[in-house]
Amino acid sequence: MILKLCRFETQGSVGIGAVKDHRIAPLQVDDVRTLDDLIALDNDHRNLILANLDQREASIQLHDVRLLSPIVRPGKYLGIGLNYADHAAEAANLGLNKPNKQTWFNKQTSCISGPFDPVLRGNTVQLDYEVELGVVIGAVAKNVSVERARDYVFGYFVANDVSARDFQFHSPTITIGKSFDTHGPIGPWIVTADEIADPHALQLRCLVNGATRQEANTRDMIANIWEQIAYLSSAFTLYPGDLLATGTPSGVGVAMSPQQFLQPGDVVRCEIEGVGTIENRVE
Repeated sequence: MILKLCRFETQGSVGIGAVKDHRIAPLQVDDVRTLDDLIALDNDHRNLILANLDQREASIQLHDVRLLSPIVRPGKYLGIGLNYADHAAEAANLGLNKPNKQTWFNKQTSCISGPFDPVLRGNTVQLDYEVELGVVIGAVAKNVSVERARDYVFGYFVANDVSARDFQFHSPTITIGKSFDTHGPIGPWIVTADEIADPHALQLRCLVNGATRQEANTRDMIANIWEQIAYLSSAFTLYPGDLLATGTPSGVGVAMSPQQFLQPGDVVRCEIEGVGTIENRVE
């Protein structure tokens, strides 16, 4: 079943469903109120619901709804740093050495916002963007091998790892600078894993006010998604609904000369082939 699963608001009500040709087929199951609920079900129950959803009529016009973040409050939202060679090279010019191992950080889950919601600058003066392919974990994962890691992915989404660079370097954990409220727009939906034949062959790009800032292919990741899942699950358990941001390519504002940080009124558009597009205005 190839589905684009979304969470949406219309006429004051919030629902979930599947996007089909610019329409939404709503999911109406008593014990499944959110996509978090759906992903947490056992495989048989979840697959039965998805099979039924696949057959439902798409009765709601997509342009009549407001798309929300597909996941509400994951247990974890983890991001990997310097996972594209060109980004690692531009970071080296800023004094950041290329790590020998995968380097992960937390984005506090309260940062998550919708795919077209505004990004609030807050009290940072160095607001930056990072287009990333997001991964939704679909099964309990502990000590997963690289060869089996694909089996633990539920789906994919577009992420903008919005970063407050000044706060990011206040401490070595970088969590605060990655976790401002509204600095985690994701969506526009979750594309189920079976729709993406190879997540390591997708074009991605980020535009600011219509000008391309980042453009690359996910094949350029240093540690691929399967290696990421194997590494993380060797340390702690990943649970259904946990989110991973898999790294960003070069072209971030902090590495430009002169540096180009986001300002109120700027519009950031993140696109990933086969997954979708999110767009956020800075306020």
